Amino acid sequence: MELFVPGRICLFGEHSDWAAGHRRQNSALEKGCAIIAGTNQGLHARATPDAGKLVLRSVLPDGTERTWSADMRPEALLAEAQAGGFFSYAAGVAYQVRTNWRVGGLAIDNHRTDLPIKKGLSSSAAICVLVARAFNRLYDLRLTVRGEMDLAYRGEITTPSRCGRMDQGCAFGRRPLLMAFDQDMVAVRELSAGGRFHFLIVDLKGIKDTVRILSDLSRSYPFARTPRDEAVQEYLGPINRRIVHAAAAAIEAGDAPELGRLMREAQELFDARLGPSCPEELAAPRLPELLGSGPSYTSDAADALLSVHLGGR
Repeated sequence: MELFVPGRICLFGEHSDWAAGHRRQNSALEKGCAIIAGTNQGLHARATPDAGKLVLRSVLPDGTERTWSADMRPEALLAEAQAGGFFSYAAGVAYQVRTNWRVGGLAIDNHRTDLPIKKGLSSSAAICVLVARAFNRLYDLRLTVRGEMDLAYRGEITTPSRCGRMDQGCAFGRRPLLMAFDQDMVAVRELSAGGRFHFLIVDLKGIKDTVRILSDLSRSYPFARTPRDEAVQEYLGPINRRIVHAAAAAIEAGDAPELGRLMREAQELFDARLGPSCPEELAAPRLPELLGSGPSYTSDAADALLSVHLGGR
């Protein structure tokens, strides 16, 4: 079976997915929402059943080839997933499958990868979705795309990775999606673009500590104790909801200038309300150098660049 799973880019709503998870403790928090789109790059693979092993061969974007296998025993898969290695994501999904269904193994040949790895484009979520989809289709698990997305999420959090619910939206393919988050629940609506939108994604060759960012921002939840906490919750709550729904309307109207304006507004408010909570990691010193503007913060360098190219046509 031939399979393709794309990466995804977050256009609006970064961090609102995990923030909405805190509604379990504080129902007064706003629900999260985001707009994502699948990319034209991803993981290309062939999958076949295997009697009792999970076998994975991956060819990385630079041509490097890596191969791994493990017995389909739950304890073996769980140990591999929790070790946090390169193949931990595949092991985490297989562990979730093996503990819920009576299935054999898989041999997955990821013969081509043109999706950049560790660049904020959900390469880890893509491999989780790939494994979930392979099990679903080859063993007729009768999962919907939403079911595959949920299985991929549970597989990823079996590893040391701590992601929100947004990344696995890549399961829906190359289409723009409006996603809503409430605790562990996700609602998805496909957006119909009313015109052409061109996105330029640039790798600035920078680094960021995602674990540190999530740790620092999470300190503002589930209850605000300081004005800084209130600023974080307001941005990821009502401000984000207003901007995301306005952006969805702009996409469906084909209004690129308005979408660019909303991206600039979102970035400015992100700088003011989230940046101070983690200045060491959210500062983006290479962006001002590239764009010739003043200091800026960003959760993902690509987001700020998108605002410039969309707004300026």
